[in-house]
Amino acid sequence: MPIDGISQVAIEMIYKAVHQDNGKIIVSGMGKAGQIGLNIATTFSSTGTPAVFLHPSEAQHGDLGILQKNDILLVVSNSGKTRELIELTELSRRLNPKVKIICLSGKSESELSALSDLTLSTGEPQEVCPLGLTPTTSTTCMTIVGDILVVLMMEKIGFTKEEYAKRHHSGYLGQKAKNENG
Repeated sequence: MPIDGISQVAIEMIYKAVHQDNGKIIVSGMGKAGQIGLNIATTFSSTGTPAVFLHPSEAQHGDLGILQKNDILLVVSNSGKTRELIELTELSRRLNPKVKIICLSGKSESELSALSDLTLSTGEPQEVCPLGLTPTTSTTCMTIVGDILVVLMMEKIGFTKEEYAKRHHSGYLGQKAKNENG
């Protein structure tokens, strides 16, 4: 995946919007990419960087109102041409012309990337399913990029096990974090 130093640019964009300007990350995607987007949003939130998932279809029916002045939009689409996400980016820019948009896609050059301020490309991975259609390799790559962004942000903000324990009150991870913090 040829993301190299571009993830640092994304980290700086997210850090400024969320941790300096008190915004949040709004993540969106359709289908399997949307499920990856939901995972990215919840992982960011549980590690100290406020994020929400916005379904692109619901955004067209009022939910776009969640977009505020200092937020940053992360759109997830393997093809880079998902109609609902293209419409979402256009509507977002109408609502907030200065909104920063990061595109996570298999294609570095696409209609969606052209509408974005930054594109994180996974390098057009070939799906491993026998039909070459089912999102398999592409979703794995998008998950990896999302996890890289989360980990880099955790490092940047100095996120600690104590902070982790505050957000995880139960379950195995919550107990483990509490026990390790005494």
